[in-house]
Amino acid sequence: MTEPAPTEPDPTDSRTETGHERIRRLFADAESDGRAVLLPYLTAGLPSVEESPSLFSAMADAGADGFEVGIPYADPLMDGPVIMEAGERALEAGVTVDRALDVVRSVVDTTGKPVLVMTYVNPVLRRGIGGFFSRVAASGASGVIVADLPADEAAPFARAAGEHGLGLVLFVAPTTDDDRLEHVVASDPVFVYAIAEIGVTGERDDASVNIEALAERIRSRSDLPIVFGVGISTPGHASIAASHGDGVIVGTAVVRRVLEADSAVEAANDLSTFVAELRAATDVSRVARR
Repeated sequence: MTEPAPTEPDPTDSRTETGHERIRRLFADAESDGRAVLLPYLTAGLPSVEESPSLFSAMADAGADGFEVGIPYADPLMDGPVIMEAGERALEAGVTVDRALDVVRSVVDTTGKPVLVMTYVNPVLRRGIGGFFSRVAASGASGVIVADLPADEAAPFARAAGEHGLGLVLFVAPTTDDDRLEHVVASDPVFVYAIAEIGVTGERDDASVNIEALAERIRSRSDLPIVFGVGISTPGHASIAASHGDGVIVGTAVVRRVLEADSAVEAANDLSTFVAELRAATDVSRVARR
């Protein structure tokens, strides 16, 4: 009797995908559907470690494609007052790196969506780059964003990400010069985080005037996915970002709603409404762009 030929792994089976592959597939699927990827940000452990996953579930049900989950940190140089307050609350409640990654595991398990862990260089170095990325991979996360990591110092982080199947994200800002931009795209991040507004994170009244030109500069050098974040505060802002990029991250406007809510239930309801509005805005923009 002839033995059956061994079955090759299905590259579209999420059980066999690396985190890096899962993120890339997310963008490919969204492009095929004519929509931008929507990635809300929220600090792990808000309003509590136990209640935090329910907020991500509410956003997933409202149309979020995945999430950026922030590990609370005492010196968040890139973050404005709202996300700083969120981090302080989480730290005061005892949210450590390990407890934050436990939240990530719960979010991955309950939503089935890809998660990118956002942190800073110092917490990574304190654990050792390899040890940190190993723990992130064990949490089920798909990628890592290190907010204060310069592109020219990213090589050891990129190696560790590759060893653990994770996608590493690098930043490009309107002030990034051509040499630095070339270095970023040559490093082959899982996507380029395009900073829409110079300065720390926070809500703005007006849409960024940098988006179109920044997208054109990046696309002239690379076909990597472009995700706009920082200062994107409303569905209108998200619509503009989606019309020029491949994805949108909204952080402060999400976090503020959680901080202002009187309960986790109220926060979940507010986030559900807001994320549904963001989803509708980004979908319309992509259809118009095509």
